[in-house]
Amino acid sequence: MAEVRLEGITKSFGGKTAVDDLNLTIEDQEFLTLVGPSGCGKSTTLRMICGLERATEGNIFFDGKPVSWLPANKRDVSMVFQSYALYPHKTVRQNIGFALKMMRVPKATIAEQVLQAARTLDIEDLLDRKPRELSGGQRQRVALGRAIVRDAGAYLLDEPLSNLDAQLRVLMRAEIKRLHVDVARTFIYVTHDQVEAMTMSDRIAVMRDGVIQQCATPEEIYERPANRFVASFMGSPPMNFVTGELADVNGVRTFRSSALTQQVHPDVETTDPAVVLGIRPEDITLSTTPVDGHQLGKVFVSEPLGPDVLVTVRIEGELIKARVPTPFRLGHDSTVYVGLNPNRLHLFTASDGTALHAPKREERS
Repeated sequence: MAEVRLEGITKSFGGKTAVDDLNLTIEDQEFLTLVGPSGCGKSTTLRMICGLERATEGNIFFDGKPVSWLPANKRDVSMVFQSYALYPHKTVRQNIGFALKMMRVPKATIAEQVLQAARTLDIEDLLDRKPRELSGGQRQRVALGRAIVRDAGAYLLDEPLSNLDAQLRVLMRAEIKRLHVDVARTFIYVTHDQVEAMTMSDRIAVMRDGVIQQCATPEEIYERPANRFVASFMGSPPMNFVTGELADVNGVRTFRSSALTQQVHPDVETTDPAVVLGIRPEDITLSTTPVDGHQLGKVFVSEPLGPDVLVTVRIEGELIKARVPTPFRLGHDSTVYVGLNPNRLHLFTASDGTALHAPKREERS
């Protein structure tokens, strides 16, 4: 199997629609991540691809062939679950090889493939242990080994890192991405963690209320969000938003609110002047002396992040977060001047949050 295609997929549970008319194509050997808040339909979508749930409407195709009515064991996929789902009474070797045993693969072949999977995941020395003797990261590697021991066309991973601590999650992200390169297969990954999605994916599909809001590369998702929801969900810390209106001031297209007055791109087209301006914290500069075009503000709080400091500034009742390099030693209520990079502004309609203008990607100064 090379390609997974979903056409008009809808899934309803009673009167609630979990996935609504979803259309998506995952290319051969692509790493695609479904990301979104809890309850957005991402895990349900993955389970329909696997065959553990049946779509209410629509069709699923594997390499152009319809599979919507095939049971899970007849689909060319392998799934990794959030809970690891290891057999506690079996050794690592037996856990990894269990699916092959059920497929009546010869014992010698099972032994060879289990050893190969264990070497790929660096758990060769754990093959004779039981799951209770393993750490969380080791158990997750075993769960991955059980999936990749099958030469499936696609590997489906449902929040596999959610039970790990922060340091181990970082390590396992790199290992899964490397595994994708090594096995050269299609990976479909589900997470609510936008950092996982940004660091691992070839493309990201951002979901909300069962609907894909945007599907694009991590760079495009971050630089050109399709709407305010995507802009707010992708990015840590999240984008700042200020509600105001567009007006022509001395012939210059300008955003105005009670807190900010900022020139914007002259080509922004909208029939409703009510808009929301968005700016990411790293695209804001702070100065202790007046600078032309900067807004006067007061330091509300500062949070050291190691090489950077996240500074929240109050401007006329609005709280704006700026990510600035260390050192930053101004205390609470200190006066600062806030500057927005004019090339990094985002504008959204106030009514439904649709992006009005996505700036060209430029180097941040």
